[in-house]
Amino acid sequence: MLIAFQGETGAYSEAAGAKYDPSATFLPCPAFEDVFAAVEGGRAECGVLPVENSIGGTIHRNYDLLVQRPLPIVAEIELPVRHSLLALPGTRIQDLKQVYSHPQALAQCERFLRSLTGVEIVASYDTAGSAKMIRQQQLSGVGAIASERAGAVFGLETLRMGVQDQDDNTTRFVVVTREADAAAHIGDRPINKTTIVFSLPNVPGALFKALSVFALREIDVTKIESRPSGRPWEYLFYLDLAIGQHDVRCGRALTHLAEFAPSLKVLGSYPSVVRSAEPVSAPEQEQAQDARMAGGR
Repeated sequence: MLIAFQGETGAYSEAAGAKYDPSATFLPCPAFEDVFAAVEGGRAECGVLPVENSIGGTIHRNYDLLVQRPLPIVAEIELPVRHSLLALPGTRIQDLKQVYSHPQALAQCERFLRSLTGVEIVASYDTAGSAKMIRQQQLSGVGAIASERAGAVFGLETLRMGVQDQDDNTTRFVVVTREADAAAHIGDRPINKTTIVFSLPNVPGALFKALSVFALREIDVTKIESRPSGRPWEYLFYLDLAIGQHDVRCGRALTHLAEFAPSLKVLGSYPSVVRSAEPVSAPEQEQAQDARMAGGR
């Protein structure tokens, strides 16, 4: 299986993809839009996308893309994320003038970064991409927040491990594929989670009424979030439901909701989380994955 992900080799999305399918090869993509395009165009069988972090919150761009693009969610993965501060060999922390990383990673390490005196914090497109840039351009006095594996891939030295603000820092990823391939990716695993998005008229009690269709049927809503719809001061509501779409209670709830929601879309119905118990920097993972991941470049 070829899995598309955003970033460079050593990115956390790649590690999440390896949890989903340990035998997969990987296709690095510059942007989240490129992951969707690779799957839609048949260049990759599926794509792995981060959607939420336990410290930094929601990755809103991917929620927007899930609405806009015709790829259903077929699985979710939770990955413990342990950030390291990386730099060229021989660099000391007191030598640093700049630190680069993805905005989400910087947000997850805010407390540590505030402790660095006189260091400019610079947002970049990717964690592992920041490590790659330092190596390729031989940037002295510049650090990257990324995974231990990214440091090993690009020959950087670890100045400090575990710089995230919370030890249980975790990112949730979803796997997307073409509609025609969805059943094969789910296989015979129980489908016990559904993600939907809908709009509501701006009238008193509209959200209460929408949530009541699930409460009346004892369906657990595990996540709710609103996002701008694209029209001023109008919003879309994203819900995660702890039930499969084909359960009769879910079917009736969605039918009820559709009676008064101007728009409603099921983004996916899929088996709930595949948890990772190991840090992404574990040496045995790195050694086992290097050859496979190189094949997807």
